[in-house]
Amino acid sequence: MSSVKSPVIKSLLRGHSLFLRTQQRRWAQVHDVRFLATHHDPSHVLEKYRSKLAQKAKQEGHGSIESLKEAYKDKINDLRQKASTAATPEPSSPSPTTAKATIHHPPPPPPRPQSAPAKSGDGTGIKPLSSYLDVEKVLTLPPKEIEALWRLRHANNPNSICACIPLETYKRIVSAARQHPQFILPLPRQTEVPSTENSESEDASKKTTTATGADIHFLQWAFHPPASRPNSAPPSAQTANTHTSTIIFTHLGAYKLHGSFAEPHTTITHHLDLADEKGLVLMHGQVMPDRGVSTSEASWLVSCVQRFYDFGGQANGRKSELLQSFTKGDTENFKVEDLVEESEKL
Repeated sequence: MSSVKSPVIKSLLRGHSLFLRTQQRRWAQVHDVRFLATHHDPSHVLEKYRSKLAQKAKQEGHGSIESLKEAYKDKINDLRQKASTAATPEPSSPSPTTAKATIHHPPPPPPRPQSAPAKSGDGTGIKPLSSYLDVEKVLTLPPKEIEALWRLRHANNPNSICACIPLETYKRIVSAARQHPQFILPLPRQTEVPSTENSESEDASKKTTTATGADIHFLQWAFHPPASRPNSAPPSAQTANTHTSTIIFTHLGAYKLHGSFAEPHTTITHHLDLADEKGLVLMHGQVMPDRGVSTSEASWLVSCVQRFYDFGGQANGRKSELLQSFTKGDTENFKVEDLVEESEKL
């Protein structure tokens, strides 16, 4: 997770409005390009110019091309030595006995071991969809049964979140996510506060009322290579399975203190293995125990992602304005109070 340092984080922790300014990083890549010097086969050159060499030999009174070569032998060797460089040395012609002695037949390659089932995609630590379902069998089922099977697969895990997202909805969300990879979301909290009602009873000071507040959580999108590809699909085929996306949620206070070392409390992964054939994106989330967020609260945060990122769908009007203002650093139009209010609107 990239580190974001901004004074406005401190202002939010003091109870004021917040905005996080994203930092741009430019990465320079150096590509090592090397050129390979090669030498042409002399016999190929001889065949190409045989007719001209025969004409030249006839003009100079030689009976054959070999006789012409013998006459110009010293001049040819002199020109070769002058053209030779350290980078492209003139190869020496080995003797027949030396050539025979240097021919080695490589041993047959050892049998390739059978590859083990993939546990993570391209070293990212992301489990492929095949670690949860038999993808080949699932492809034979209708979308409704796939959704039921996906929910049943995670039903026994109390810290798991899952969903089936229509491909068109996911495309809208991920398009906005690439432009706005970071955001904050509120999590409503019910708190007990002392009652302010006037009463002559000595128990009045002990009375409390319930007030609604909100904890602020920081989210960040990331995009990785696809964890797996269908074996039958050629590399050049047009496919929606071009990536695997993740979202991590972190307490804003923890992120303020620890930056990129802050431990997330919820991780979300989107699998696109079935997007082409079934038009579905399977979402799986894992809530870390003892991080201060329950599974139902994490589900609320995940539902808010669609409310603010689904441009053209749920994220319309003020919701999309808040997301865009957050990315631009427009503190005049981004208000945490409006964020809390819009998050509660369906």
